[in-house]
Amino acid sequence: MFSLTVVSVLSLLSSVVGSTVYLAGDSTMAPNGDGAGTGTDGWGQYIGQYLTLSVSNQAIAGRSARSYTDEGRFTNIIDEVVAGDFVIIEFGHNDGLSGDVDNGREDAFGDSLTTTATVTETDGSTEVIHTFNYYMTNAVNSLKAKGAIPIISSQTPDNIWDGDVIAAPPRFVPYAQEVAGNTSVTYIDHYDYVAQAYEAIGETTVNTYYPIDHTHTTVTGANVVAEAFVRGLLCSSSTLKNFVNSAGQAAPSE
Repeated sequence: MFSLTVVSVLSLLSSVVGSTVYLAGDSTMAPNGDGAGTGTDGWGQYIGQYLTLSVSNQAIAGRSARSYTDEGRFTNIIDEVVAGDFVIIEFGHNDGLSGDVDNGREDAFGDSLTTTATVTETDGSTEVIHTFNYYMTNAVNSLKAKGAIPIISSQTPDNIWDGDVIAAPPRFVPYAQEVAGNTSVTYIDHYDYVAQAYEAIGETTVNTYYPIDHTHTTVTGANVVAEAFVRGLLCSSSTLKNFVNSAGQAAPSE
């Protein structure tokens, strides 16, 4: 007798009504960028114009893989997704060490899933924290268990140049690639695709994309970063590239 698992049923439903693309990230992806009313915006606001699927941008300014986990934001997405939904995860800008007092965002140093660190909070209490890879891996595995399709995207570059090229990436870029490899999900080297785009455009123009600091982009800059993600997607093996529309297909190749 023919029967379907719950995941199979959800997958069939998803193919009928259309999947959703969820975004989990920080201010470089989030609505209103840094969230301070400075006119910046995140690239996640512009990816939808290049896809035939709806986008739910749940990126939040100031978050790291750890704080996004601790605040239950990954859990919210895990609870919402159905089989066939895509989840693009991009962190790194806020995941670095914070010094003697924990800022609520830093991860334990390194890429091991078993490494921990004890940090001191502002009230003098202590907390045990895990690595970037630990938080990211747990999120990916939980999403996969729901039948969702995670995509790991490396953090975007800051507007920091080394001569006529964008400066080398921080450790969270190879960490992101490692998580994707260990969990068998698609990896997009967003850092490199944005760097290629910026270097083709030139530092003088790219400087205009960063009105307040070297991290947060204008609307124009955010769209360049979104196009770079699309180009990376098209060069990947992800099934999400099947939902890139004609405008996305025309995204600059360099």
